[in-house]
Amino acid sequence: MRKTLWGSLLLLIPLASAGQMPRVLFIGNSYTATNNLPQLLFDLAISAGDSLYFDSYIPGGATLSAHSLNTTTNTKIMQGNWDYLVLQEQSQLPSFPLPQVLAQVFPAVRYLDSLHTVHSPCGETMFYMTWGRKNGDAGVCPNWPPVCTYHGMDSLLRLRYRMLADSNHAVLSPVGSVWRYIRTHHPSIELYQLDESHPSLAGSYAAACSFYAALFRKNPAQASFNSSLPASVAADIRAAAKAVVYDSLLFWNIGKYDLTSAFSYAHTSGFTYQFTNQSQHATGQSWDFGPSADTSLSPVYTFPGAGTYTVTLSTYNACDTAFSQQTINVAASGFDDAATGSGISVFSAGGTIVILHHGITRGTVSLQDVTGKAVVEAPLQPGRTTIQTSGLVAGIYLVRVQAVNTRIVRKLAIHP
Repeated sequence: MRKTLWGSLLLLIPLASAGQMPRVLFIGNSYTATNNLPQLLFDLAISAGDSLYFDSYIPGGATLSAHSLNTTTNTKIMQGNWDYLVLQEQSQLPSFPLPQVLAQVFPAVRYLDSLHTVHSPCGETMFYMTWGRKNGDAGVCPNWPPVCTYHGMDSLLRLRYRMLADSNHAVLSPVGSVWRYIRTHHPSIELYQLDESHPSLAGSYAAACSFYAALFRKNPAQASFNSSLPASVAADIRAAAKAVVYDSLLFWNIGKYDLTSAFSYAHTSGFTYQFTNQSQHATGQSWDFGPSADTSLSPVYTFPGAGTYTVTLSTYNACDTAFSQQTINVAASGFDDAATGSGISVFSAGGTIVILHHGITRGTVSLQDVTGKAVVEAPLQPGRTTIQTSGLVAGIYLVRVQAVNTRIVRKLAIHP
């Protein structure tokens, strides 16, 4: 925002489920079924004052490719009205060599995501990012060395799930990253069952905390449900989910595809301003300037005179509406005429720009164009310096005051 204008900004980013109970469909296998993850998430949400409706189809060992051909899976997705479709792939498959993943995972995901979009056009797909096995994947290790260690397998899973999310404009519940944080900071918390693959209760609870942060966009540390875990262990897991998920929502694409409303503005001449729409994912907009309205994308608007005006931008798409608002003080001279704490004031009148510089007695003042080139330069006069603008091209200029003590103050001025 240019310094020539005063303003305040209110930006509202709507959530698909704000003020509502989100409807979530889980599609996966035993990693979701173990310890009944959807119910853990429900209980956790209730303890924080939230709720959700959920359904699931999670047969053991199922791949997403198998789900894409499964009548039950397809029927549940086609019921529609889902705010989130959660997809969890078979535990090993995303960590396999990329050509195999591209052939066996990506087409199925694209199909399931597309089916969800058709029947729940305002819903999102969320990927359940799983974790590396406790000591790597011994069965695959001889033929695919990158998965021989936990870190190698876990890193590949994270990479592939991010690829899936990015290529389908989807969001992530980064459970595997929460697990890695816990393994690093709380190694005494056992996340695995004896098979070193499936989640213990603590592991499923960590997944529930990750999903709570991702679905509700709220701090999981505010929840009080511990399941049957010791209170201190549950608190450490909630704090891990906060650090990994809630504190970095956009990193996991959460909110990235929301409708937003935002704009900037700049003075052009007199009482006229250029407004630039910076909203995202909107199909239309409406501007309210107070005296009148406009539906242009980025309008040029001339206010009727000096005064304070509230400008509101409403944006919308088929699923949501968002608003942003700024208050603009339109000065009679058409530019900022008061310095804030610098001892410098700038005025424009009668073909001149007047610079008042209280307390600065020696130095130079220059007028620079938008390229930074000095078009006028003059020594400071005691208390007040006047620059003639009658020969200048109309536009925005920068007043630069260089005092002898090297203090530099810059102010914007508009030459009408």
